[in-house]
Amino acid sequence: MKFRTARFSLMTVAAAVALSTSPAWAQLKMGFNVPLTGFAAADGKSALEGAKLAVEQANAKGGVAGQKIELVVYDDQAVAKEAVPSATKMVEKDQVVVAVSGSYSGSTRAAASIFQNAKIPYVVAYAIHPDITLAGDYMFRVSSMGEVQGRGGAKLVQNLGKKRTVLITVKNDFGQALAAGFKDAAPKLGINIVNEYEYAMPDRQFGALVSKVKSDNPEVIYASGYFFNAGPLVSQLRAAGITVPIIGQEGYDSDKFIEIAGAASEGTLITTSLDRDSTEPATKAFLADYRKATNAGADMVAASSYTAVSVAIEGLKKTGGKGGAALRDAIAAGNYDTPIGKLAFNDLHEVKKDIQVQIVKDKAFRRHSVISDPVLLAPPTKAK
Repeated sequence: MKFRTARFSLMTVAAAVALSTSPAWAQLKMGFNVPLTGFAAADGKSALEGAKLAVEQANAKGGVAGQKIELVVYDDQAVAKEAVPSATKMVEKDQVVVAVSGSYSGSTRAAASIFQNAKIPYVVAYAIHPDITLAGDYMFRVSSMGEVQGRGGAKLVQNLGKKRTVLITVKNDFGQALAAGFKDAAPKLGINIVNEYEYAMPDRQFGALVSKVKSDNPEVIYASGYFFNAGPLVSQLRAAGITVPIIGQEGYDSDKFIEIAGAASEGTLITTSLDRDSTEPATKAFLADYRKATNAGADMVAASSYTAVSVAIEGLKKTGGKGGAALRDAIAAGNYDTPIGKLAFNDLHEVKKDIQVQIVKDKAFRRHSVISDPVLLAPPTKAK
């Protein structure tokens, strides 16, 4: 029954996307793997809405070289075992000219080698594991990789004037990458890591962990997670009387986090890609267009997925719809003004950009600050 439900969901979404892009004209196929069912379905919904908006806007302006773009959607459930057959179908059955990941690191890593071997450019929206771009020269990432975001978190601790830090790390690619970056930067910034605790993705009860953190008496907490486990974690930390600043990351960047954590979410800081209070035209236009299209506010996942799809489309425009090496080179050479900042790719196809800091204030994410440090936030290159 679970399989049938997931299949129906996927077919329904695929049909909706096909209708929105006028299948009679849809000659350029763009693959899109995204978690539409399973634990990450809420993020998947945001990612798909962002991707659909980018495609619809491009098609409304004539598409690419007179051809409409068709978004070919597969539900990877944010797990590797689903991502591999999905990517294989995109390559062999659908013959996509380009692909975009709107999913998590585990599934994106699994799909990366398939697209690399097929010489199909793969633009990653928000998966942060370093191995993704290391899969080869057809890989691109529009978000800051995990280690860079972790170093940004350490810089935020310094900016807050804090030193004694407890790390709480979710045990997966996401958490490990963030922790590695934070621990790399901490001694350089005078930060003392008092303790580090790990928890599993399914965990929702944190009583023993919270007791240990309270006894550590930190000045700040750096806690990785997603809205569905970070919500309970932050709520239980606050319920225990722990009042120090809590720093999260892009995984928190969802209204679902505020909904789950409730009043305990107030004051939570997150490092992310989307500034809701930005005055940049690209960001303001996206936020307005997304709300008009969905009757909801955008989150980082939606903005990053919109950006990744838009980058792929810009590349296609430069090649007149051609894929392969021509598209790879066109994407690599581009400069992009996007909702998550002005982007350009280095030789490893990573981006260098500022990190936005948002704070939960009056039940919404608002601007707190911006971390700008070209040395600390520099992504790796082929030479490093």
